[in-house]
Amino acid sequence: MLINHDTRCALDVVVALVNTASEGTDGLADVEALRGFVERHAISDIGTLGDRDLTAVRTVRSRFAEVFAAAEDAGGTQRAAALLNAMIAAAGTTPRLTDHDGYDWHVHYFAPGASVADHLAADGGMALAFLVVAGERERLRRCEAPDCGHAFVDLSRNRSRRYCDSRTCGNRLHVAAYRARRREAAG
Repeated sequence: MLINHDTRCALDVVVALVNTASEGTDGLADVEALRGFVERHAISDIGTLGDRDLTAVRTVRSRFAEVFAAAEDAGGTQRAAALLNAMIAAAGTTPRLTDHDGYDWHVHYFAPGASVADHLAADGGMALAFLVVAGERERLRRCEAPDCGHAFVDLSRNRSRRYCDSRTCGNRLHVAAYRARRREAAG
């Protein structure tokens, strides 16, 4: 599947946002945590952040989580499309070409001066919409490690990725399976 750089970056931000709520603690516990998220992901054109932004971003996060859940359901494309259409429309999507901060020309889908929540909903919603349009919603997955459940987008050629991170979750489970086989063979 061919995904351009901007869509890939937006998908990475969506995944990171969804995963701020998947570890039993809220990774967006306060405005300072939101500010850190914005900085870590180089989200541009964001002004001063406040409690209203935090509440709105948490709502966007829960909608993105619903899109991931819909991707797992039979007939989930209709549900995912309805969720994305509502998010994109509510964000006041206004596509525009821009080149800023040393990046080549690319498209921003959020309106100039948009809130951080509208920014995330517009850019992330459009990135997810491109997957739905391409018939690739099954690439929206949750880690199969029993104690993880992080969201990820499987961009592997054969759609075979099972873990959010093969170096942590994948290796941990493979090592555990290997040790279990060794114990069984020894005993």
